[in-house]
Amino acid sequence: MRKFNIRKVLDGLTAGSSSASQQQQLQQQHPPGNREPEIQETLQSEHFQLCKTVRHGFPYQPSALAFDPVQKILAVGTQTGALRLFGRPGVECYCQHDSGAAVIQLQFLINEGALVSALADDTLHLWNLRQKRPAILHSLKFCRERITFCHLPFQSKWLYVGTERGNIHIVNVESFTLSGYVIMWNKAIELSSKSHPGPVVHISDNPMDEGKLLIGFESGTVVLWDLKSKKADYRYTYDEAIHSVAWHHEGKQFICSHSDGTLTIWNVRSPAKPVQTITPHGKNLKDGKKPEPCKPILKVEFKTTRPGEPFIILSGGLSYDTVGRRPCLTVMHGKSTAVLEMDYSIVDFLTLCETPYPNDFQEPYAVVVLLEKDLVLIDLAQNGYPIFENPYPLSIHESPVTCCEYFADCPVDLIPALYSVGARQKRQGYSKKEWPINGGNWGLGAQSYSEIIITGHADGSVKFWDASAINLQVLYKLKTSKVFEKSRNKDDKPNTDIVDEDPYAIQIISWCPESRMLCIAGVSAHVIIYRFSKQEVITEVIPMLEVRLLYEISDVESPEGEQAPPLPTPVGSANPQPVPPQSHPSTSSSSSDGLRDNVPCLKVKNSPLKQSPGYQTELVIQLVWVSGEPPQQITSLAVNSSYGLVVFGNCSGIAMVDYLQKAVLLNLGTIELCGSSDPYRREPRSPRKSRQPSGGMLIVTSCMCGVSSLYSESVKQLRSSFLTGLCDISEGTVVPEDRCKSPTSAKMSRKLSLPTDLKPDLDIKDNSFSRSRSSSVTSIDKESREAISALHFCETFTRKADSAPSPCLWVGTTLGTVLVIALNLPPGGEQRLLQPVIVSPSGTILRLKGAVLRMAFLDSTGCLIPPAYESWKEHNVPEEKDEKEKLKKRRPVSVSPSSSQEISENQYAVICSEKQAKVISLPTQNCAYKQNITETSFVLRGDIVSLSNSICLACFCANGHIMTFSLPSLRPLLDVYYLPLTNMRIARTFCFTNNGQALYLVSPTEIQRLTYSQETCENLQEMLGELFTPVETPEAPNRGFFKGLFGGGAQSLDREELFGESSSGKASRSLAQHIPGPGGIEGVKGAASGVVGELARARLALDERGQKLSDLEERTAAMLSSADSFSKHAHEMMLKYKDKKWYQF
Repeated sequence: MRKFNIRKVLDGLTAGSSSASQQQQLQQQHPPGNREPEIQETLQSEHFQLCKTVRHGFPYQPSALAFDPVQKILAVGTQTGALRLFGRPGVECYCQHDSGAAVIQLQFLINEGALVSALADDTLHLWNLRQKRPAILHSLKFCRERITFCHLPFQSKWLYVGTERGNIHIVNVESFTLSGYVIMWNKAIELSSKSHPGPVVHISDNPMDEGKLLIGFESGTVVLWDLKSKKADYRYTYDEAIHSVAWHHEGKQFICSHSDGTLTIWNVRSPAKPVQTITPHGKNLKDGKKPEPCKPILKVEFKTTRPGEPFIILSGGLSYDTVGRRPCLTVMHGKSTAVLEMDYSIVDFLTLCETPYPNDFQEPYAVVVLLEKDLVLIDLAQNGYPIFENPYPLSIHESPVTCCEYFADCPVDLIPALYSVGARQKRQGYSKKEWPINGGNWGLGAQSYSEIIITGHADGSVKFWDASAINLQVLYKLKTSKVFEKSRNKDDKPNTDIVDEDPYAIQIISWCPESRMLCIAGVSAHVIIYRFSKQEVITEVIPMLEVRLLYEISDVESPEGEQAPPLPTPVGSANPQPVPPQSHPSTSSSSSDGLRDNVPCLKVKNSPLKQSPGYQTELVIQLVWVSGEPPQQITSLAVNSSYGLVVFGNCSGIAMVDYLQKAVLLNLGTIELCGSSDPYRREPRSPRKSRQPSGGMLIVTSCMCGVSSLYSESVKQLRSSFLTGLCDISEGTVVPEDRCKSPTSAKMSRKLSLPTDLKPDLDIKDNSFSRSRSSSVTSIDKESREAISALHFCETFTRKADSAPSPCLWVGTTLGTVLVIALNLPPGGEQRLLQPVIVSPSGTILRLKGAVLRMAFLDSTGCLIPPAYESWKEHNVPEEKDEKEKLKKRRPVSVSPSSSQEISENQYAVICSEKQAKVISLPTQNCAYKQNITETSFVLRGDIVSLSNSICLACFCANGHIMTFSLPSLRPLLDVYYLPLTNMRIARTFCFTNNGQALYLVSPTEIQRLTYSQETCENLQEMLGELFTPVETPEAPNRGFFKGLFGGGAQSLDREELFGESSSGKASRSLAQHIPGPGGIEGVKGAASGVVGELARARLALDERGQKLSDLEERTAAMLSSADSFSKHAHEMMLKYKDKKWYQF
């Protein structure tokens, strides 16, 4: 059969790739003679549009912090140029600087709906926050000096910018232009120092006199500069370097923090020496000696209260002998000093105060502490300084995320059920006050369906998140490691030594929302099945099975030699009790040469286990060591509540377990699974002649690298390229043979660690995935193994002669093989628990190019047939009701609600592999439609999803393209180049779900959600929250009668007169370059579309008309003034010469 390549698309080709010529090509792809009845497909390319929706999680690598005390909005900048804005819970916003340079400082224009960001590439940006998606209005690039510190006084439009050279420039934030007024470092210090004072580390104006500017230089010099007279009033010198400076609100004192762990308090009028020197964490030595130096105090804040002592809050300053002590925030209030330990390094902190005015009592009520991987808010008003309970979803990375799944349109009772069991897990001891960062307003539009995200983590925990209406909130946390014994010491650790760390890490999650059955596969080759219950139970003995999965080709002594390849009636067990490790054929072999054999990687607890309401362990299944070799990691997993079965596979074979009877039903290597009658016989590329206990073969590394359910051959090669350091090979690069070789150390063959991208601190980037053929033993052995890559339970036609659908399991492998295992289930009720389930493999049905990723089934009208399921019911019921409930629950599964087809109707199987998709007509097994998805790359994730009352196939390709295809005809509907860079974390976590939703882990701490639905893109603006809300600025503090009478209180300054062009002139053009931002009028003109766009255009037209009218009015006024002046001069001239004779002129 001739193959046609439909899509030779260029990178960056966007939606709309379903042209007439492509449709003709598509029609040519249908094999002749297999014409299927036409199904009316409603999805068209106009239903699709790709856009990012929201980003959740903790800002990755934070670097700066700011707070608007009137709007109550928090801003966090990061080292990658990202900006995250937080208002009330549910109001969040993500922005990105195009340059990607680190954010070094943020300054709000308080209550103005604007924010200034200073970046490490010496640019300043003005962000407009008065729109739902903030945009840059202006940028200013400094060309000759490096920015080190910025200060914007409250209610001022003049921004002070300090530089590395020690100079201070002044920027007008309205026009984003430089003033001609410059404070040069040599003028500031004059003869007080013989050397350069270093970069500017602090700028602030005196709270009581805006004309006095306090400038802190790194070397230890502080200057009080008089802006009007353009000279220094006082200079304060100290031997130690300065890190920060803070004013007392009365403007008579300020405090400095130094690199030796000291604080110095200075009187403004006494520059000779500090009034007081404090070493908060220094040991006071006798005989008046100086305390020992401590670590630098990186920041200090000085906040006053009306009734009592001021607060001095600082970070750092611990003594050097406190090795291993966690980072601390110190709160000094009067005579008490509280040292608050933090879990991570402190990046920055801010004290939240009742007033925005610096010349009033500050009345601090909380401290926001930005940590390296957390955001903490401390309540200063309560004894013991408790923390506020954080309502933002910032704990995604509490343990590194190893996999995630996304479910849209879940049953309505699911989120309340998970919330009710999760509410009991909440910690106690939080502040009783409400979260104080509560600015902004929620969006109006909300989706009517519920969404759930499940994340699996490196510590074995599983978290359920409510993701409805573009928000995120944690519902429930499950700790899967609770069923295993923890190793107390090194002697106890023989069984877990195939895993360097994180032996409980989650790799695959299989979840049935309707039945609430949950199944996880872990990195130590273990599978745990969970039931949901609202009642607490104590499990005396944890049910456990051990399975011996072995990949053998020529070994005669293989235990699986006893099993016939077709296996018409495999082993079943009628005993519902847990099966002892040696009681079924798969564990009957033992090794005579002293090698580890029949031992699982983890040890299950043998003591009673108290199980709280929520997910409770139903069964633990573990793969065991075989003749000195550890079990291979599980690559695919599926659970079905209607059949009571769980199935999993790896690169050794496949195993099926009846979790109701606790019995192994099937245990086959992939060779035996395909059977001797397999028309696609494959000869192994690297047959193993004998068992090799030594480290000569890196079988472990090939299959035990802890990635995800995407265990296709290609992804394994990707993983191999990561292990061998091939991190930056772009698509199509020819890889030299010697660069591809895998390490072959004995240690590596026995050890396993999570890939580097699971670690939160590492972020390896790839231009695109490259596929390298390694010449090492590992890769050859790995590629020779046919791993199970996809599993799908369904009720369909297993054979061509079938007249009615029946329960079965479809299996896909990494070599593109698809085969079916028929399931003969006993009747429901008591019979289901007593009679064995009969399973019979039927051999290969078809082959695809590349590893099989996903399978689904459609009925004759093109509607998706969901797998059979059993609706959730509480199974922990009292004894007397038990029998009745069981009879109700265990209905016959062969007449499940999904198989509603008439006998005469056919079905379609949709199968997606790394390279192509096929639609197979059943029961004839003819290929109805075929689509080659990609030639040069490969699909990382494919999902069959519902959208706009129809269904489609959504694919994410390794070259960064996101594509959708109609079903069943596989017409291309969308092809967008989305990700410019990609890495293993994205490949492992990307997933599509119903209603046009998708997500992936964009950084180790953040989830990025996106939509490929045109409807959602159009409604997104309504769904987003408002950051800026009109709030009246609080009244300025009352100066009082005597202060007004005698000239006390705050002194104002006409900065316009000082810094304006008329008095200070223009700044040098070469000093900084102004760049208009896309958020200005030009950006609005370009981006305006739809109704909102029309309104924006109308508003712009009105603004422009208003500007022209005001210009006209000004010109008219000028002309009138000129006419008046002329009339006046003419009148004066007339009076002067009125009485003179002609000869007197």
